[in-house]
Amino acid sequence: MSEHFEISAEIEAPPSAIYNAWMSSEGHAAMTGAEATVDARVGGSHSAWDGYIWGVTKELEPGRRIVQSWRTSEFSETDEDSLLELVLEPSGAGTRITLTHTNIPDGQGDSYKQGWTDHYFEPMRSYFGEA
Repeated sequence: MSEHFEISAEIEAPPSAIYNAWMSSEGHAAMTGAEATVDARVGGSHSAWDGYIWGVTKELEPGRRIVQSWRTSEFSETDEDSLLELVLEPSGAGTRITLTHTNIPDGQGDSYKQGWTDHYFEPMRSYFGEA
């Protein structure tokens, strides 16, 4: 068995700005406050949070959708990659991000769900609020 969840957040920035930051080494690092590398193409690798997270970009719809394989140093060698889908939709003064995270190893879902809020959505609100 594996775990999954979906969460959403409102960020005061246009979808294109969030997409471009997520898919840029410099932008991803700036919006999260931690080292990141991103090869911004389908099949390109990504890593974030000083190598704690890594994976491969599977699908891209510029300004609208990002799908990436995703794993952390907490996954065992036998765990399959999890899958992350980000959908960016214009909303009010900014963007509604809907993040769906699937195929998470048993017992790790709640930690990652909280981690997306603490280590992504909150820093992104600060970053884009100042941009």
